[in-house]
Amino acid sequence: MGHTVDTLSMFDELKKSFSEEQAHTLSELLRKIEEGNLEVVATKKDLKEAEMRLTIRFGAMLTAAVAAIALLIKIL
Repeated sequence: MGHTVDTLSMFDELKKSFSEEQAHTLSELLRKIEEGNLEVVATKKDLKEAEMRLTIRFGAMLTAAVAAIALLIKIL
C-alpha cells in the first residue's frame, strides 16, 4: 500500500510526556498496531473487484430464479 508509520516523529512526541524507554515502547506498539490495521484495509480496487463478483453472482441467481419460475409455469 505504500503507507509507513513515522515512528521517529511519534517517538519525539511521546518523549515530551514519557521516559525515553516508555516512548520507544509506545511508538513500537503503535507502529505494530497501525501495520496490522493496514493489512485488513480494502483498497478501491478491492472494492471494485468485490462489486463485480457480487454483480455476477446476483445476475446468475436472478437468471436461475427466472428459469425456475418459467419451468413452474410450464408445469402447472
